[in-house]
Amino acid sequence: MDHLLNVTAVLSVLLLAIVLLSLRRAHIRPEYSMSWLLASVVMLVLSRERSVLEFVRLHTGVPDTPLTLFLMAGSVFLVIFFRFSIIISHLRDDNIALAQRLAILEYHIQRLREHEN
Repeated sequence: MDHLLNVTAVLSVLLLAIVLLSLRRAHIRPEYSMSWLLASVVMLVLSRERSVLEFVRLHTGVPDTPLTLFLMAGSVFLVIFFRFSIIISHLRDDNIALAQRLAILEYHIQRLREHEN
């Protein structure tokens, strides 16, 4: 169990470092990096504070502590992926609206050029 928690802690610190490095190099926007930073900190806390993990295990009825850790990790990442799915959906809708507005503007410019000639 301790080996699993140590591996999880190392992976959490690695994720934290990658997100911070990506943020510094402007590969990821700050508002999107917050979800990943929060996820890595939650995983780090769960892997270092066994009492928190045991508390969650007892109150959720999960039979095994390692299973609790991976269920918590999976839950955190599912929430992040759902959040990004919503963001991508909004961006797609915004792109469609922008393309439509651009087409209307191009049409008006073409009509103005035809009237000048």
